[in-house]
Amino acid sequence: MDLNTLWFFAIAFFFIGYFVLEGFDFGVGMLLPFVGGKDKEENDLRRTAQMTTIGPVWDGNEVWLIVGAGAIFAAFPEWYSTLFSGFYLPLLLLLVSLIIRGVSIEWRSKVNTYQWRKRCDIGTMIGSYVPAFLWGVIFTNIVVGVPINEAGRINSFTDGFIGLFTPLPLLGGLAFVLLFMLHGAMFIGYKAEDPLRSRMHGLAKKALVAPTVVVAAVYIVWLQLSVGADWTWIVLGLTVLTLLAAIVALYRAHDGWAFAFTALTVVGVGVMLFGSLFPDVMPSTSQFAGWDIYNASSSPYTLKVMSWGALIFVPVILVGQGWAYWSFRKRVKV
Repeated sequence: MDLNTLWFFAIAFFFIGYFVLEGFDFGVGMLLPFVGGKDKEENDLRRTAQMTTIGPVWDGNEVWLIVGAGAIFAAFPEWYSTLFSGFYLPLLLLLVSLIIRGVSIEWRSKVNTYQWRKRCDIGTMIGSYVPAFLWGVIFTNIVVGVPINEAGRINSFTDGFIGLFTPLPLLGGLAFVLLFMLHGAMFIGYKAEDPLRSRMHGLAKKALVAPTVVVAAVYIVWLQLSVGADWTWIVLGLTVLTLLAAIVALYRAHDGWAFAFTALTVVGVGVMLFGSLFPDVMPSTSQFAGWDIYNASSSPYTLKVMSWGALIFVPVILVGQGWAYWSFRKRVKV
């Protein structure tokens, strides 16, 4: 395996890890309106407990996005410049929503009034729904391909914004939202005590399972038929099985297994996306041939230096984040 291929796989690993970890963070934020409660005070207490489930780890989960974007910049600069200039508007919208979410989470406890916490929760919801939807739209367009001109660039408004919202990418955005919501509900079931745990179990069974299965299944089959490789049919089958296993675990109240299987479902969708993309990094639907892992890459020396750096620092990051999860492993009370 050459370094170009190695760094493509490394970037895939970073982004799939981001989707798994930040996916349940997004789900927790998207589910804030549905915590229930007999009155305003109980509803507020439940939302506080729900946010506490991700309080110690959400910012560490975003490190995966920073590392993934930084790896694209260093390993495949042509991919980075084409992606971040061509998709400037949706990525800007995504960044603003993530900033709103971060501020809302961190400042939620700074003022001890119901109205303040409610406004912060609205910011968290905005910063959860918008990025989840846009990640589905953006990554589906990356895999399917967009018009790239002879200079290797994308028109940032007609093709890099308006042109992104076609049927398959829109379905991808909806699939990401529903899958992250189900993933978040499983995480809350795993991390929170009753009554919040049972509330999320009921919500997942009544409102999330059926639409998630239908939308996710249609999306991955459509994606596979459009751009999938031969071997990604195997991944598609395994992804469907893990989603069904998560549902079985949910109905049997096996919270840990339910969460683990939704995590594997997210992994499966990510592997399908990057597996369908390889060896391209920005395929083109126009006269330009597109960018792949060779014509978009940095020099061999740069890739070699990056490899040694990753070999040293990535294990340190993984150990540190694992320690954080272990330290805050107890269930959260309302």
